[in-house]
Amino acid sequence: MPEGTAGSAAEVVRSWRPEVPGVAEVLHARFTRHAYPVHVHDTWAVLLVDEGAVRYDLDRRHRGALGSAVTVLPPGVPHDGRAATGAGFRKRVLYLEPQALPAHLVGAAVDEPALAGAALRGAVVALHAALSLPGEELEAASRAALLVAGLRRRLEGREVHPVRRDVPLAARLRDLLDAHVVEGVTLQRAGRELHAAPEHLVRTFRREVGMPPHAYLTSRRVDLARRLLLAGHRPAQAAVLAGFHDQAHLTRHFRRLLGVPPGRFTARASRPGSTMGA
Repeated sequence: MPEGTAGSAAEVVRSWRPEVPGVAEVLHARFTRHAYPVHVHDTWAVLLVDEGAVRYDLDRRHRGALGSAVTVLPPGVPHDGRAATGAGFRKRVLYLEPQALPAHLVGAAVDEPALAGAALRGAVVALHAALSLPGEELEAASRAALLVAGLRRRLEGREVHPVRRDVPLAARLRDLLDAHVVEGVTLQRAGRELHAAPEHLVRTFRREVGMPPHAYLTSRRVDLARRLLLAGHRPAQAAVLAGFHDQAHLTRHFRRLLGVPPGRFTARASRPGSTMGA
């Protein structure tokens, strides 16, 4: 992915464009002296303040951003930004494509840009984590779809409704994932083939199967890599053949699911009389 890092030890900026539909850019920054002049952008900015606090004016109204809330800045509305104290601030920003949220919600975001709630903040943090890891495009796309749906509900002032039961849809998505374990399936393709909104696919699958689609696909890939390793393939070969981004990607998930990295798994399995867990 194209990525850039700039700044001194005090002012550090890292940005990249992920391969996730709807997410135009990701920005991680640490500022002590820099102050943003009044400007506009054509994306929705979803801001987390991890350290310090930010003062800003949005549409000529004085505002502040703290770590406890998710701040949503709409496209086309002038705003600035600066540290609230001399200690500076550290932030993470998701820039969502303008069509990610309907234009009629711009006014709601101007009126109430700070959205409180541990669940919403946790959803943004989890998406940043997925976007920072190579090979996790399905997880990132799933989390992005759920986050956008959650932001829309909050800005529209609607309550969260329970997910309706849809066992056939979950089964069809499971079949689709099973048929494409190695090459994978994007959430957008699954939505087109199954005629369902991406966020509904994720919520329905998690409810009926007991885990989100990306976790199901990852577990299938680990099982495949496990068989390849026992058949004599080296970890780097098994990673590619099982659909992982690289060996490090395989190792991260293999260790999480089986408790040991791929190399130790095959070393133990090859010893006479050794056993491995289910």
